[in-house]
Amino acid sequence: MTPVFAPPEPVLPNYGGACIDGVVPALLHRHEHLPSWMPAVVAGAPQVVLLVLDGLGWDQLEARRALAPFLSSLSGGPVTSVVPTTTATALTSITTGLAPAVHETVGYRVRAGGEVLNVLRWRTASGDARQSVPPREFQTHPAFEGTVPPVVTRAEFAASGFSLAHLPAADLRGWRMPSSLVAHVGRALGEGAPFVYAYYDGVDKVAHEHGFGPFYDAELTAADQLVADVAGALRAGAVLVVTADHGQVLVGDNLVGFDPAVLADVVGMSGEGRFRWLHARPGASERLADACRANVGDVAWVRSVAELDEAGWFGGRLKPASRERLGDVAAIAHASVAFLDPSDPGENRLRCRHGSLTREEMLVPLLALGR
Repeated sequence: MTPVFAPPEPVLPNYGGACIDGVVPALLHRHEHLPSWMPAVVAGAPQVVLLVLDGLGWDQLEARRALAPFLSSLSGGPVTSVVPTTTATALTSITTGLAPAVHETVGYRVRAGGEVLNVLRWRTASGDARQSVPPREFQTHPAFEGTVPPVVTRAEFAASGFSLAHLPAADLRGWRMPSSLVAHVGRALGEGAPFVYAYYDGVDKVAHEHGFGPFYDAELTAADQLVADVAGALRAGAVLVVTADHGQVLVGDNLVGFDPAVLADVVGMSGEGRFRWLHARPGASERLADACRANVGDVAWVRSVAELDEAGWFGGRLKPASRERLGDVAAIAHASVAFLDPSDPGENRLRCRHGSLTREEMLVPLLALGR
């Protein structure tokens, strides 16, 4: 399929500016300097809670403000996510305050130890990878600039490989019900913690399972109440900051397979449906890129890894280790489609997706409220 129109421009991350990689550093140094893109209420606050709502994009919130009156009442606006717009990469950028090229968690499914590692599950085709791919060797940078704030997250995540990678040395406070998230935040503030990190994944889960519609709307309403409840736990002078790791695109059954001319030069795939990496046969990278552009260039930005590296999409030049984790050619969807990977069929059940650089996926809220 040869493109017959100019593709849209990707929304590039604003690394070093209004981007999720700058949120934690700005909050930790709020007494010294506050960037103009951070809500002014944060300046000098004795205590700050950062609540990350996984999967809540700015455009999705804007279109449903009536369903989220509390969030809609907060000050702030949109900031960018990182590349790719996937939870594994984006949460690591939030907690470490670093671009993906620096922390090297450059995707959801990446090559590691000779296999493809699912970073969120920390599994390969061989099973649990915590021994074969040690999380704290995979991602070596400290979270929260080496401080150890209370981290309020799902209890079942505490021992996961991904938590060990993006939340090393964390003071984990596990919750099993959203009400416990609120109680943990309140307790941490009562203990005098100057900074508290909290994470809620309901919006993302419902979007993946049901897409947009009544289930998503109901979850957004519930998440809005959760934010209001967390705000109610603030002590005098404290500030609540709300952000997200990425937004969403409704894909549904719009799944795209690659033509035989493409697959002839492919030895494997990684990444995810909207940022699909193709691993080329030796010496076939250029031919693969050309074939991929001819096949899916009307629905995707097709780039070689060298092109993405030189353009700085990952926030700097890739180190050799992170380059090895990626494929040779990326098909990055700008249409509402996802690219099939026969080795990962479970992904095909997802209704909403993310990973690419469309506005819907890239822009996330950065909102705040003070007491």
